[in-house]
Amino acid sequence: MGYGVPKEGWRICLAHEFKEKRKPFQAKDVSLSNVLEHVGLGIRYLTWWYKKTQVEKKAPFIDMFRAQPLRQIYGAPLGGIGGGTITRGWRGEFCRWQLNPGMYHYKTVPANQFTVCLRRGGQTVYQQVLSVERPPTLQGWNWGYCGEYAFYHALYPRAWTVYHLPGQNVTLTCRQISPVIPHDYQDSSLPVAVFVWDIENKNDYALDVSIMFTMVNGSGHKDDKCGGHWNEPFHLEKEGEAVSGVLLHHCPAVNPYTLCIAAREQPDREVSHQTSFSPKGTCSSLWSDLITDGRLDSPTGSSPPTPKGEKVAAALAVGCAVSAQGHNSLEFCLAWDMPNIMFGSRERKHTRRYTRYFGTKGDASPSLSHYALTHYRQWEKSIDEWQRPILQDSSLPSWYKSALFNELYFVVDGGTVWTELPEDADVSGGVRSEVGGLPAQPAIVKEFGRFAYLEGQEYRMYNTYDVHFYASFALIMLWPKLALSLQYDIAGSVVQQDPMERLHLMSGRYSPVKAKNVVPHDIGDPDDEPWQRVNAYLIHDTADWKDLNLKFVLQVYRDFHLTQDQQYLKDMWPVCQAVMESEMKFDLDGDGLIENSGYADQTYDGWTVTGPSAYCGGLWLASLCVMCKMARLVDDEEAYNRYRDILDRGSAAFDKLLWNGKYYNYDSSGRDLSNSVMSDQCAGHWFLRASGLGDGEYQAFPKEKIQSALKSVFDLNVMSFAGGQMGAVNGMRPEGVPDRSSVQSDEVWIGVVYGLAATMIHEGMQEEGMRTAEGCYRTVWERLGMAFQTPEAYCEKGIYRSLAYMRPLSVWAMQLALNTTRKDQTASAKTEATDGEQGQDFSENQN
Repeated sequence: MGYGVPKEGWRICLAHEFKEKRKPFQAKDVSLSNVLEHVGLGIRYLTWWYKKTQVEKKAPFIDMFRAQPLRQIYGAPLGGIGGGTITRGWRGEFCRWQLNPGMYHYKTVPANQFTVCLRRGGQTVYQQVLSVERPPTLQGWNWGYCGEYAFYHALYPRAWTVYHLPGQNVTLTCRQISPVIPHDYQDSSLPVAVFVWDIENKNDYALDVSIMFTMVNGSGHKDDKCGGHWNEPFHLEKEGEAVSGVLLHHCPAVNPYTLCIAAREQPDREVSHQTSFSPKGTCSSLWSDLITDGRLDSPTGSSPPTPKGEKVAAALAVGCAVSAQGHNSLEFCLAWDMPNIMFGSRERKHTRRYTRYFGTKGDASPSLSHYALTHYRQWEKSIDEWQRPILQDSSLPSWYKSALFNELYFVVDGGTVWTELPEDADVSGGVRSEVGGLPAQPAIVKEFGRFAYLEGQEYRMYNTYDVHFYASFALIMLWPKLALSLQYDIAGSVVQQDPMERLHLMSGRYSPVKAKNVVPHDIGDPDDEPWQRVNAYLIHDTADWKDLNLKFVLQVYRDFHLTQDQQYLKDMWPVCQAVMESEMKFDLDGDGLIENSGYADQTYDGWTVTGPSAYCGGLWLASLCVMCKMARLVDDEEAYNRYRDILDRGSAAFDKLLWNGKYYNYDSSGRDLSNSVMSDQCAGHWFLRASGLGDGEYQAFPKEKIQSALKSVFDLNVMSFAGGQMGAVNGMRPEGVPDRSSVQSDEVWIGVVYGLAATMIHEGMQEEGMRTAEGCYRTVWERLGMAFQTPEAYCEKGIYRSLAYMRPLSVWAMQLALNTTRKDQTASAKTEATDGEQGQDFSENQN
């Protein structure tokens, strides 16, 4: 069972093969009816795509012709938040790289491996690369470890790989630790990972065991061969602890960095290294070096810079004695130091968050590795304290515990950047607080930096706001300062405007990039200049989107409710008023309810809708509700009365136009498909519940109608779809067949399903909520092989869309719902107990 491997998590045998092989959604998968409906969009997109890829030589922010194929190989990513990531697959390969901010490189580097050497009585008896692969290079190494003898177990931010060595009666457990710790804003930013190897010797004789860690200088990218890269050994001793290893200096023209492989020096451990070797050909000399005596030659001095066209690698070995029937452990660290980054436009330099503690000179790798190797035990203690109450809760199913923690990978591996706020930065949008706007440098942004993550690894836009609406629960619950910092960035961009006109691909019209008092779709493309130029998305005109402004208002109050940050509420109140004013223009007939025209909103931008809709209409009413609450908190009675009046009229219109006796219709157009059952129809109510509202004075939807709507969704979208085993389909017809009117209506969106499950839990439907979410988890992680790359969507058969997507972080909304429900139950029980005691006192007094 391995050494110290937890019960809960995602586990897989290294010999496992997933039977189902899905294909990505591409332009060719659009149905003929949708092609005919959107032929103009297709032509405009193709023209834009050709210019972007062939003329500008850039990667499109969404590439409909070159989607990433499904590789069922990924494991937990390495590293903290915002410093870049390296993903190690569940079979042990180093296979996904995001060192340049927001730009992914999918390449397995064969030479990046761990190798074990067993020696008895001064003779090597076993030496094996701990990889099931048999690559065409490095034929001098012993490849092809039998995966039947090993398993991988992930409970993010840690992972375990357990290897039983055939015929040796030895078990190795590699524990991988990344410093991803809730409410920690220092160590969580570090670009490091620690590998602890626990060695169990079940023999009646002692063994000497060495582990060798090999690493190529680079990431398998073409710039590995650009020349000028070099390696050097290092030794660093401070505070009574010493580490040594090899530094791999990678020197491209833009964003140079240093990789570092390191180990702790201890009296009963022997650390040795090979500064450089060529990772091509047979590479027999390195293998022989280790097999001879279990150690490496450890030459002094640096390697020469690589000539153009050549690569260089390094090796580090650590050995120890393991007594008969005994146990021992070895520790390694992998660190990378890219302190200063430039995005694709190369216009300005940004400084990563971790440099606040380790400097900006690019010489921090030794100190980073020293810190990691001397602090990882404290990290693990903090991780245990955070996870233990949930893991030990027997009322929660095992799949949920795995989903909750493992989906957090995207906070780190979402192309994430966490940077220091430059001294000359102004996030107010140019409207300073003294004239009713925001501070130029809000205290929370100045102290905790700027945070951005991609909509998805394939949908390359930072802080896509309609999707962040769902994913934000993970941030606000675990790193609330980052969530608030992001909100300040969005708020500052609200008051900005960019009058430059550009072609919007859906409509074919030219309109301004950014209108005033409108929340942007995103804050930019990492291949351009995020924060400087927002709205990288150019499919639709942002001025027409209804849901983004509403989602900003709802998040402002939800965040205040969970943090009680009074300054935040004070700063955001005028911004909320401004965006609500811009929404008023969509109340076309003055009934207090906004209407849609053409496309529903940004979230469901593939569904045509006319008139008020369940989704946007519900978000509108919920936003009015929280505006009433915030007006009371800031003592603005005039605003309260205004929003209260609109809410009352809007609620009546919403019920009249959309309620059909069982659920809210998709829209009020009266079209053939307007009565489709939308899985996300209660999104507005979900946010009210998550914000402690939804009852009494701050109720927008009748409780009995919400529960009826949720029951309809469960019966139709969940249980009548794929045998109830794949979550909730976006759209379902009342007769129990999926709505196939658009490219999105018959998809399952994992992040939406987790939000739907949270809504059910808030409404006392925990069994239904868990059943709904379980279908998504088991489909993604156990059936389709999409671990650590949860997509935006999949259909019942055949295809998926957009791997490694932001929205599934909404699983943390389920945890908030569970916490809230239990808190309410505890409070109710205390009230009943108090009432009972008072009744008993009254009875005794009467006697």
